Amino acid sequence: MENHPDRVLILDFGSQVTQLIARRVRESGVYCEIHPFNIDNEKLKAFGPKAIILSGGPASVTEQASPRAPDGVFTLGVPVLGICYGEQTMCAQLGGKVAGSDHREFGRAFIEVTEDCALFAGLWPKGSREQVWMSHGDRVDALPPGFRVVAVSDGAPYAAVADDARRFYGVQFHPEVVHTPQGAALLKNFTHKVAGCTGDWTMAAFRAESIARIRAQVGKGRVICGLSGGVDSSVAAALLHEALGDQLTCIFVDTGLLRQDEATEVVKLFRDHYNIPLVHRDAGALFLGKLAGVTDPEQKRKIIGGTFIDVFDEEATKIGGAEFLAQGTLYPDVIESVSFTGGPSVTIKSHHNVGGLPARMKLKLVEPLRELFKDEVRDLGRELGLPDHLVKRHPFPGPGLAIRIPGDITAEKLDILRKADVIYLDQIRNAGLYDAIWQAFAVLLPVKSVGVMGDGRTYDYVCALRAVTSTDGMTADSYPFAHEFLSETATRIINEVRGINRVVYDVTSKPPGTIEWE
Repeated sequence: MENHPDRVLILDFGSQVTQLIARRVRESGVYCEIHPFNIDNEKLKAFGPKAIILSGGPASVTEQASPRAPDGVFTLGVPVLGICYGEQTMCAQLGGKVAGSDHREFGRAFIEVTEDCALFAGLWPKGSREQVWMSHGDRVDALPPGFRVVAVSDGAPYAAVADDARRFYGVQFHPEVVHTPQGAALLKNFTHKVAGCTGDWTMAAFRAESIARIRAQVGKGRVICGLSGGVDSSVAAALLHEALGDQLTCIFVDTGLLRQDEATEVVKLFRDHYNIPLVHRDAGALFLGKLAGVTDPEQKRKIIGGTFIDVFDEEATKIGGAEFLAQGTLYPDVIESVSFTGGPSVTIKSHHNVGGLPARMKLKLVEPLRELFKDEVRDLGRELGLPDHLVKRHPFPGPGLAIRIPGDITAEKLDILRKADVIYLDQIRNAGLYDAIWQAFAVLLPVKSVGVMGDGRTYDYVCALRAVTSTDGMTADSYPFAHEFLSETATRIINEVRGINRVVYDVTSKPPGTIEWE
């Protein structure tokens, strides 16, 4: 938000949990953004941060080519907090020393608070012993002029340091993770007490600022928006409609790969209830024909993405006169598009996208959600008055059910999977578990099993069920269903869905970026 006076800048040195810093800061009502560590001094100044946080990272300060913070960070006159690698590079750049250590610390650790400081005020008094989360091999060996040690640990003689005059602070541990129990409160101390942020950034304020910004960007122009019916595109469409009215036209490409009755719900909500101009293109037969006989998952994605673009382009051309394309890009997508070295990301998060639009369309982008995390998008949806069942809806991939059917895609398999998926989600809702789960879905495995049902043998498909918990969609753990729930759900699916005779539950936890079935 360009106009907000309290803006915190987070410089990313490549930590896997940098996004968590931003989430904790925003949870305390302070707007912040993540930028690569090598932001130039002019952009740094133009951002106008009220405070700066230096993230952790995988590099070693002892190596000559390791990343450094811009010099302007320390001459801007604003508070600076260095976390893990951020503490180390701050100390090294300001005249201290960093060295490798034989006593590395990874995981849960305890620090001894040796002195009071503004960062710990009201949380950790002098003499207390506090639990934190460490992840470091190197350590600060000598402090720069003006700094003092305020906490120590077994492996870090400078576990927390402070330069009170310049309001520079460094911690060797990670306050952003839940394993540091009072870490969020410590970050709030930094933003509110040290930096003086008011904490008045709310979703109502974001809504008002976004509407003003959309109107300023678009003027009297026409906008087309790709509407999938998912949370992101739905919230984007509602926000754009509030800002622009009939200047917005939504295009809903029905790929035939959606969940049961999904297309009907999208049309009913947006065209009939919200009166948003909506083009509904039923292209299910086209997509199914293109996918016939294709088994490779990445090839499926490319076919779906390419076909989607062609169909979308056809419908956009029919509308005519549009100057802008609206997309439901989220902040994690923006962050992931740039590596910690500031260049293009090596890995494209293809489960978020089905492809880019062709240059021939010559449309300017409007991305009203690009500053928000997923949970913030849900909050904005509530602020806009979208129905709760839509706002809380589990994420659904762009390629749809095609990546939940390993092997070739057929109309029969899609029908079987839809029916199983409906039962599974119905069971979860009836058990009151839907909101406790980040994402749950059924998968039709490319194998058949011999079974006995009644007095006859069957040779039908195996259905796998997945349910995961997550806070941000970056990592996930399987949900611990009770055996009774799984047994009842499996029985319903086998009894009610012709074509399935066995159900299994996937209990594998997933590292970043691999929540979907591949």
